[in-house]
Amino acid sequence: MRKVLLGAIGLLGFAVVWQLIPMLGLVDPQYLPYPTDVFAWLFQETRDLAFWRRLRLTMTSWAIGLALATLAAVVLGTAVGMVPFLRRATHTMVEFLRPVPSVALIPLAVLMFGLQMRAALVIIVYAAFWQVFVQVIYGVADIDTVARDTARSFGLTRRERLRYLVLPTALPYLMTGLRLAAAVALILAITAEMVIGNPGIGRSIELSRSAGDAVGLYGLVVVTGILGLLVNVVFRFVERRSLAWHQSVRSEEA
Repeated sequence: MRKVLLGAIGLLGFAVVWQLIPMLGLVDPQYLPYPTDVFAWLFQETRDLAFWRRLRLTMTSWAIGLALATLAAVVLGTAVGMVPFLRRATHTMVEFLRPVPSVALIPLAVLMFGLQMRAALVIIVYAAFWQVFVQVIYGVADIDTVARDTARSFGLTRRERLRYLVLPTALPYLMTGLRLAAAVALILAITAEMVIGNPGIGRSIELSRSAGDAVGLYGLVVVTGILGLLVNVVFRFVERRSLAWHQSVRSEEA
């Protein structure tokens, strides 16, 4: 409750500063509208079914892209992480591909799939994949040598080693990568809609910008901030639940 209260005070302080900036004439309200006007517009917008349809489209592309990226990253990351030769052989390629901006792939995605959701999924999957893939590789490679040798000496099968040795070691890394990937996937889902023009919150932001609707623009930006906050809270909750046995979570709760 203390953290929630401090967070609420921080948001309230931000809103007060935002209100004072145009009120004092530091920025023209035409370019920075009052937060009271923005939230009044947002309240009216939430009563429109079209708003919720656009929000659903954005979250659908986010969820599909995140799921595909996570599945591919877990499978490939586990395979590469468990074989030292593959880790060394793919290291240069990973370090070359990972920094490539996902936005730079938008022309290629549009050329391949046109102005469809699949073009946005290419961008989302590419950006989210590396967040999980790298963490899984580190997690699998972090298995204690003594524990690995002990499992072999006791004759554990490959499936048993995956369940009792690899998974508990790699799970904290996986959850961290998944939480980061969820935020990155949301950013790219909205960015892809803005650039490609697919229906969703991102396209609404671009339409508000082109129409000079500053109040609507800031209102939709607030919506994206709320979505990011909710995604982080949900995945943080899942992380704490799934790692309740882990030392990091237990020490934090203590």
